[in-house]
Amino acid sequence: MPQYENPDLYKAALVIIGNEILSGRTTDANTPWIAERLTERGILLAEVRVIPDIEAKIINTVQQLSADYDYVFTTGGIGPTHDDITAESVAKAFGLPLERDDEAFAVLEEYYGLENLTPPRAKMSMVPKGSTLIPNPVSGAPGFITKNVHVMAGVPRIMQAMMDHVLDQIQAGKPLLSNTVTCSLPESKVAEELTALQNKYPDVDIGSYPHYRGGVLGLSLVMRATNSDSLDTVTQDIIAMIRAHGDEPRALSVGSHGRNLDVV
Repeated sequence: MPQYENPDLYKAALVIIGNEILSGRTTDANTPWIAERLTERGILLAEVRVIPDIEAKIINTVQQLSADYDYVFTTGGIGPTHDDITAESVAKAFGLPLERDDEAFAVLEEYYGLENLTPPRAKMSMVPKGSTLIPNPVSGAPGFITKNVHVMAGVPRIMQAMMDHVLDQIQAGKPLLSNTVTCSLPESKVAEELTALQNKYPDVDIGSYPHYRGGVLGLSLVMRATNSDSLDTVTQDIIAMIRAHGDEPRALSVGSHGRNLDVV
């Protein structure tokens, strides 16, 4: 399907760093939460990568995504252990020295007490030169922002607290609105028509998602846009398309942006 184009949206990428995710020992709970919060702020999460704790991989990924997107968010790898190498890797990605941030050190000292601020814990005050700290009200150790890369903890509760702060600080686009209509048609039957609609309305993201519920195969058609008029137009076209094939559309969520559509 053609590329979804919307100049009113900022675009972001998420990098999940950690061997524990790739091994299956830990389930990623951060992506859905981040995607939902970004969407609310008019920021499209356009790409997600899960990578290991390998310096070269982190460096290459950060360099590429930083150049391709308005914002990059990373989770994981900023703790006190030997495999927490995200800060050092991000510094190398931008050719910056890694140095102790006095504010971060003071936060850690207050949280742990100087007598308990061991070298591994003190390591968490090391950030790329010129970075801005991301407060961590949960466990003390801050994240940081370097260029357009926002480096956060991997633990969901800590990440969420950091992300809430970040979202209050960054520029955002128009909220992304969404309509969903379901039907019992096979995806292949409407594929060409959906492609034509996407070509006609490049500012509306049209997705088709087959599902199997209660022993019945169905199809969910999801439309997303920042312009409510365009969204309504495409939604009505899709409803008409479904009816033209002899099926009756069923709405999961239509008119969530305050408009009422004739669906059922």
